[in-house]
Amino acid sequence: MSALTPADRDRGVALARAARAGNTLALHDLLDHLGPYIARICTPIALADGPDATQEALLAVFTSLRGLRDPETLYGWVRAIAVREAVRTARRAARARPAELADLPGPGSGDPHLAADIDDVLARLTPGQRAVLVLRDIEGLDEESAAALLGVPAGTAKSRLHRARTSFRKAWFS
Repeated sequence: MSALTPADRDRGVALARAARAGNTLALHDLLDHLGPYIARICTPIALADGPDATQEALLAVFTSLRGLRDPETLYGWVRAIAVREAVRTARRAARARPAELADLPGPGSGDPHLAADIDDVLARLTPGQRAVLVLRDIEGLDEESAAALLGVPAGTAKSRLHRARTSFRKAWFS
């Protein structure tokens, strides 16, 4: 997963400022700009429901943008929304239907067999475990930051991460 470039960050912050000032074209461009970033966070957490979680997160950004106090914090704010919506969507989907591993889509690029294997292993984790795994190993946050985003104590995030990594390893190498 590629990180945002400084130019991407600057563009997002500038669009957020303009959108908060009432520029509707900037708002549209901001949502288009944030879509791939949000999807990159939501998809590994919500799996097959990643597109739904992405849409929910984009809607939350749209409706809450005026509440963003400092546009410089845009990406942290958006990350928190994306994680919250992805976990909520994954939990709702898990209650509605059991995960059908054969129906899980793989990422759009790369080896399709490897993508299917990774999705299969991720599907075995709880949404909370997937969320902390994404925040730590994909987004690169420390346990304290991941815990704050998830709204849980640091010890809980650390134990979820340990269980997620252990479960992932067991499933991957079995």
